[in-house]
Amino acid sequence: MTVFALSLPAMGQAMHETPEIEAALSGRSVVYGDGVVQSFDASGETVYGTSRGRWAARGGSYCSLWPPSDDWACYRVTRIEGGIRFTDGAGRVFDGTYQK
Repeated sequence: MTVFALSLPAMGQAMHETPEIEAALSGRSVVYGDGVVQSFDASGETVYGTSRGRWAARGGSYCSLWPPSDDWACYRVTRIEGGIRFTDGAGRVFDGTYQK
């Protein structure tokens, strides 16, 4: 039973409300496992490495737009210990830790 209890924090807490997602990302930066940093400006600009795009919280999801594409990609958001998890529609998971 102890092992199960210890694994619960790693599962995280899903965020379903747009304001909650905005608060979790706005003005913050996330470092992914490959060392690339993504920043989320309160103005809606996002920078991933050297790429600049747009981000928004919409309908309880995190959505991003990366030029030259006109298509917004949206992800489910989960708060995990020390960071955030994005899950795309195909079930692929992208974990990042908040940069201090």
